[in-house]
Amino acid sequence: MPSAVVITCSTRAAAGTYADRSGPVAVEALRHMGVEVGEPVVVPDGPEVEQALRAALATGPDLIVTSGGTGLAPTDATPEATRAVLDREAPGIAEAIRARGMAAGIPTAALSRGLAGTAGRTLIVNLPGSTGGVRDGMAVLGEILSHALDQLAGGDHVAGEPGG
Repeated sequence: MPSAVVITCSTRAAAGTYADRSGPVAVEALRHMGVEVGEPVVVPDGPEVEQALRAALATGPDLIVTSGGTGLAPTDATPEATRAVLDREAPGIAEAIRARGMAAGIPTAALSRGLAGTAGRTLIVNLPGSTGGVRDGMAVLGEILSHALDQLAGGDHVAGEPGG
């Protein structure tokens, strides 16, 4: 069973100003996909995001999903924190997540600066902080996660399939 860590990047949720709503959506979707995942880790925007990513990586998960901090606000720095820990980027994943939001009639999905990529054999994916953005992102992940994790584990491409 693959394992994952969900990190919610929100200064207000970390301070208890309001409850984390997006992290639990990601956790529920991952569990529905058969992924072992605990409750979301909630951290404020800023340097704590990179620290949380590095701490999560140290536990050896197959997947890390972040929620929040991908927009244009001055404190939105999740993509920068993510880039600092990535070995390789996988821009098609982030593009597909933005495209899914746009296709759902959410024009602001284009404002997400979320990244996706790998750190060692762990896939890291940034999702927006909205529950709808997380649902769209998890729908995209649901379509590709098994194949992506198989490749990260050293699996081969299947001849005739896209990417093969």
